[in-house]
Amino acid sequence: MNKRNTQSATSYIKEIKRRTRRAFSAEEKIKIVLEGLRGEDSIASICRKYNVHENLYYKWNKEFMEAGKRRLNGDYVREASSDEVTDLRKLNDNLKDAVADLTVENRILKKSLNGLE
Repeated sequence: MNKRNTQSATSYIKEIKRRTRRAFSAEEKIKIVLEGLRGEDSIASICRKYNVHENLYYKWNKEFMEAGKRRLNGDYVREASSDEVTDLRKLNDNLKDAVADLTVENRILKKSLNGLE
């Protein structure tokens, strides 16, 4: 096998690995992190058990702890979908229009009351 075939075979294998990379759900990540926090097994053995690199485990652990701290401080942010943002903008525009209408009516009523004096 020449060098060119080796490189293309290597890149082909990397591409296959990239496409077949396992995606963990949030529940799976939490389960793995909590198992590590319990301390019943070493982090290395837990990572072997779930076929997770230790660096990835520690990244999840850090994210888990940061999210917990933010939530306990009452600071949590939820990402809004584009449909929700569009709906909120429409609602905001409608409320602004309602406030403008009420302001105009209020001024008209004040002027008419001043004329009665």
